[in-house]
Amino acid sequence: MGKVKKKTVDEDADEILVYMQLMLEEARLAKKKITKGFLHSHGEKSPLFPGLHDGSWFERTNSFAASLGIELEHFIVSSGIKEMLLGSSISHYFKHIWASKFAYREDVAIWPAAAINYTTKTQFLFRINKGIYNSWDNDAVNRYTPMNERPIPFERMVFFGDGDTDVPTMKMLTYQGGTSVAVYEKNEKSREKVHSLISNGRAEFVALADYQRDSQLDITAKAILARMNKGFA
Repeated sequence: MGKVKKKTVDEDADEILVYMQLMLEEARLAKKKITKGFLHSHGEKSPLFPGLHDGSWFERTNSFAASLGIELEHFIVSSGIKEMLLGSSISHYFKHIWASKFAYREDVAIWPAAAINYTTKTQFLFRINKGIYNSWDNDAVNRYTPMNERPIPFERMVFFGDGDTDVPTMKMLTYQGGTSVAVYEKNEKSREKVHSLISNGRAEFVALADYQRDSQLDITAKAILARMNKGFA
């Protein structure tokens, strides 16, 4: 059992908070500082799935959506660390990024400020649905808003998930009439996981995490957009 998982079980704690706590502890033991710049640089070096590194996926899907009269927007809802995501070469393609993050003092991380886990991910779809692009305004996200006054209907959302923390969000969006796509890596464990998402009604589509032109995922995404356009025509 990994260090994070063991501590999570031993202390009956939230896995994301434990992970962030251990990051701070390990940094202190090594007499190093976790800064925004340090996390940003790690994000710059993080590998991306095929077809994402040059932004061609976003440009291609945006162009296809525009040909259908759809204004496509991209968001990230992640359990990962926000500063690392901001360091990625594709971060500028996203309208907003919600992710776990630290509180900082003089640019040095001192404490977890937000931890996004399994069930907390779902709230951010409601924030997108209501046009609330922050993490703190709970009054606005809980306030009743008629469906016809919400900027982005759930039916016009597509969620791509590749991990365990995505399961509740996939289920919620599918229930609300949106579309969930489970993407997997080239290994048996990953394939088995996403196949179970299909069989249990969590996701509607499954595809290899290959974002290159004419890949299964590329074709699936275009088909979803075309179907969406037809349904709202």
